[in-house]
Amino acid sequence: MRFGIMIVPEDRWQTARHKWRRAEQMGFDHAWTYDHLNWRAFRAKEWFTAVPTLTAAAMETQRIEIGVLVASPNLRHPVHLVKDITAIDDISNGRLVLGLGAGAEGFDSQMTRRRQWTKRERTARFEEYVQLTDLLLTQPVTSFDGEYYLADEVHSQPLCRRQPRVPFAVAASGPRGMRLAARYGSFWVTTGEPNRFAAAPYDEALPVLRRQVEAFEQACAEVGRDPAGVSRLLVTGPTVSGVLASKEAFFDAAGRFAEVGITDVVVQWPRPDEPFPGREEVLDEIAAELDRPALT
Repeated sequence: MRFGIMIVPEDRWQTARHKWRRAEQMGFDHAWTYDHLNWRAFRAKEWFTAVPTLTAAAMETQRIEIGVLVASPNLRHPVHLVKDITAIDDISNGRLVLGLGAGAEGFDSQMTRRRQWTKRERTARFEEYVQLTDLLLTQPVTSFDGEYYLADEVHSQPLCRRQPRVPFAVAASGPRGMRLAARYGSFWVTTGEPNRFAAAPYDEALPVLRRQVEAFEQACAEVGRDPAGVSRLLVTGPTVSGVLASKEAFFDAAGRFAEVGITDVVVQWPRPDEPFPGREEVLDEIAAELDRPALT
């Protein structure tokens, strides 16, 4: 089992930098941030975007993988996304993971778009989005003429430090999205039960996770991919709760998640209030139990 942590991009950097540094020192395998312009309860609060946050985090850390969960068609054309990603990949010396998701209707889309996308259009856009992003990151020159996205002789230099490209972590809960994750992903990402806006205790989430893992394995079979070659990453917090109630709860949850096929568990950095309230001391207690090599 690998462990990661999500750091909400709400703090001024002089505060945030210590969280990213501590995440590495505590032995987490990967650290993530969200990619939104505004998000839920934070709409009227301070909020920083993912690209500068990850750039700074890449310079603040040495070992830990860093990533975004998730970039979506809501904010950037794939060409713009890829230019940012290759820069952060270079600065991090190949430690970046690119999370991709279809996104949802909300503040991000409403601020800049007159017409909201239908569910069908959003799914179709996401398929093109992932396909074009993959092409742009794996070949020096790309031309693409899709239904939603255009790329006309786009030169992608430099290419990624990790070859053939940065790993994709594809968030998906439906059959079409899972097939995308199976085809393009190094990780498949789930937050648990889709379209749920309240967190349930982690033991209650296990049946849903088991069914999702089985559906993802079926998607792998449909595209000819060995499911053992794709990590299954669970982001706890939004719909799965209780994982950071204590050190004992964390390791109990991790064991239960592993039994249903999850390989990576991401927890939220504890906050003083909703969402994701908790105690940072629990992270220190967990860190004392993680068997990770010290930084040199």
